[in-house]
Amino acid sequence: QVQLVESGGGLVQAGGSLRLSCVASGRTFSDYGLGWFRQAPGKEREFVAAVSWNSDSTYYADSVKGRFTISRDNAKNTVYLQMNSLKPEDTAVYYCGARLFGSSRHVSLSLYNYWGQGNQVAVSS
Repeated sequence: QVQLVESGGGLVQAGGSLRLSCVASGRTFSDYGLGWFRQAPGKEREFVAAVSWNSDSTYYADSVKGRFTISRDNAKNTVYLQMNSLKPEDTAVYYCGARLFGSSRHVSLSLYNYWGQGNQVAVSS
């Protein structure tokens, strides 16, 4: 089992920045590909960004490319999502997911075995 706990969300004005963190415990963190997904009210959960288990690649949804950066720190068992130039349409609950030996191209939420509890991000206009 892998336990994931997100933090770092909150309310920010458009154009501002936030950094989400997701701390993992329970298994060998460096064996897991990690992804960030988000779910806005009334919408399905969608892919945001992912980093491969061996850290050799990252991948982003077109809607966040150039604004968001995913990174991981295996020494801290943590994956981050740095979000810059935030827009009101980025408002959502953000979730981190983990998949054993996952690739950065795993963009379907069904491919992830473990999930965090979610963290609210709200961007005001």
